[in-house]
Amino acid sequence: MSPVRVPRLVIAAPSSGSGKTTVATGLMAALTARGLAVSPHKVGPDYIDPGYHALATGRVGRNLDAYLCGPESVGPLFLHGARGCDIAVVEGVMGLYDGAAGEGELASTAQVAKLLRAPVVLVVDASSQSRSVAALVHGFVSWDPEVRVGGVILNKVASDRHEALLREALESTGVPVLGVLRRAQHVDTPSRHLGLVPVAERRAEAVESVAAMARLVAEGCDLAALESLARTAGAVPGGSAPWTPASPTHHTEVSAHRRTPVVAVAGGSAFTFSYAEHAELLAAAGAEIVTFDPLRDEELPEGTAGLVIGGGFPEVYAAELSANERLRKSVAALAQSGAPVAAECAGLLYLCRELDGLPMCGVLDASARMSERLTLGYRDAVAVGDSSLAAAGTRMRGHEFHRTVVEPGAGDAPAWGVRAPEPRVEGFVQRGVHASYLHTHWASEPGVAHRFVERCRTS
Repeated sequence: MSPVRVPRLVIAAPSSGSGKTTVATGLMAALTARGLAVSPHKVGPDYIDPGYHALATGRVGRNLDAYLCGPESVGPLFLHGARGCDIAVVEGVMGLYDGAAGEGELASTAQVAKLLRAPVVLVVDASSQSRSVAALVHGFVSWDPEVRVGGVILNKVASDRHEALLREALESTGVPVLGVLRRAQHVDTPSRHLGLVPVAERRAEAVESVAAMARLVAEGCDLAALESLARTAGAVPGGSAPWTPASPTHHTEVSAHRRTPVVAVAGGSAFTFSYAEHAELLAAAGAEIVTFDPLRDEELPEGTAGLVIGGGFPEVYAAELSANERLRKSVAALAQSGAPVAAECAGLLYLCRELDGLPMCGVLDASARMSERLTLGYRDAVAVGDSSLAAAGTRMRGHEFHRTVVEPGAGDAPAWGVRAPEPRVEGFVQRGVHASYLHTHWASEPGVAHRFVERCRTS
């Protein structure tokens, strides 16, 4: 099989807040408007940016996370998403060289760029500098010779005079300026306690925001030069083997049972955090995936044999979720029957007895509340005991990102033993329920999806 060549760019920045989401999303939309099939990707565990990427391109936004899935999975997962596309745009995370705390370059934008052998476009906030921009860019270019910075986009430039000074200074670096965005130009993308407001909660406004980003990039950037830079990327290392949910290399068990169980997946505005590969893995394992909205649907989908509730913002919709008493009772009855239920973060809160004093499903004897403290970071975890999701001893890596606290009752076994930053147990296992704060990426351990579907068939 010949090597797979996908023109590609990584959009990075010296730090968060430099404008890379605006540039990456706007570039995706602008290239799509030029008639290209654009594959959108996001470095790291973030769920929200990929929603805007999907809106910009009409394709599923996918994550590339070397911590959650392992460095060896980055290339195959990229090729899986980029199949049939003309070009790929990868939005970075934090600063170019920032990754998992205490883990060197692991999970950084720089590492992903090297794994993909993709040229990097550096988005620089130039609002408070002129000649110093050359020193900044030179530092980022020379820090790691394996990272190829192919161009710079200057953001928040004040005037023609300011632009001229910046361009003159950058001539000494040999790094071309591929775009200039003015300070007065901005795009309204509202945020709250965990970042941007997801697309599902503001779709009409989000469409307008993405269109504005596209105009901004199309008017301020050299799209032809950016396309040319993307085409300088060669074959993706190991590029002839895209990831697939049905790959025989995953060593998953094949069930002798042929029943197709219905797996209900929570969606809607309250539960927007989900990796596309999860549904693909469940379907490959033989499940029928049916999405429902806990804010609106009063019953689980007909024939539901298993339930998956991902992350999101139940705290924002606590009153509406609580008011849907019929669905809460339906979820509780399913869990009481022993059916498999996998819940992450927001899903965990929904299964609790109450959230900020409002009744939830009552599956778990636990109370949840909002907190001022942000819990954030990667986690290395091991399954404490057997559950519908994982066998005891299964090791997975996860990510926590929340401003809530769960106060457990008595009697439920923990889901995970977390090794760092301090050893502790976390989550709940009760009958078929596996509920935890940890967001995990099942592509790192496809056996969990097959195990879950097998339990749906036999429970």
